[in-house]
Amino acid sequence: MPRRRIGFWYRLAAVIAKPPLVVLFKRDWRGMEHIPADGGFITVVNHNSYLDPLSYAHYQYNTGRVPRLLAKAGLFKSPFVGMMLRNTGQIPVYRETTNALDAFRAAVDAIERGECVAFYPEGTLTRDPDMWPMAGKTGAARVALLTKVPVIPVAQWGANLAMPPYAREKKLSLFPRKTLTVQAGPPVDLSRFDGLEPTPEVLREATEAIMAAVTALLEEIRGEKAPAEPYDHRKARLEQRRKAAEGGTK
Repeated sequence: MPRRRIGFWYRLAAVIAKPPLVVLFKRDWRGMEHIPADGGFITVVNHNSYLDPLSYAHYQYNTGRVPRLLAKAGLFKSPFVGMMLRNTGQIPVYRETTNALDAFRAAVDAIERGECVAFYPEGTLTRDPDMWPMAGKTGAARVALLTKVPVIPVAQWGANLAMPPYAREKKLSLFPRKTLTVQAGPPVDLSRFDGLEPTPEVLREATEAIMAAVTALLEEIRGEKAPAEPYDHRKARLEQRRKAAEGGTK
């Protein structure tokens, strides 16, 4: 299936966003050869800054295969941002509502049209104290096992140095100029799941394989090893509540 044309609105978004990114940041783009030239595919990307969707989108735009990102539905309510998101074909995610499956259907439809759909499988900015990818949610794995398209892992680093996640004040630290490093890797091998029912266990194992590939790329970028077990925000919250409850009974 031929690749989809970039289109007017995506080019307009690039005209707006690329000049400040080029001026304010240095770039280290790696692994572009792993982005498929044709057909539908999935990218899975780590998330460590409010800025990194721009650095990732800049990287992928330069490959000629623009991504359709799954974004929080609330972003679509902003007049200008929402207009740009809708017209560039981004996919709203309605969490814990009757519309929650709409994003899944929209992602599958886009892939079947030969497009790239980008997932941030952590679901939010990483809460790992050392900025490593957290345990992932299963949405990307579910779509991948259904569509059987390539799943390209993408790791990025640098936007978090300019705008750390969860900082009390979202101020940019632009000087000295930070380097935005984005690296794609070869497709994740999910062949062992072929023909299996997408049970919670299968989806969890496929998600772990996907997140391991993203983490390995980030290890290469950072030149250090990630923890053996990824940070699980849900488990961490439960543990905090348990300790708080124990403290309250003393």
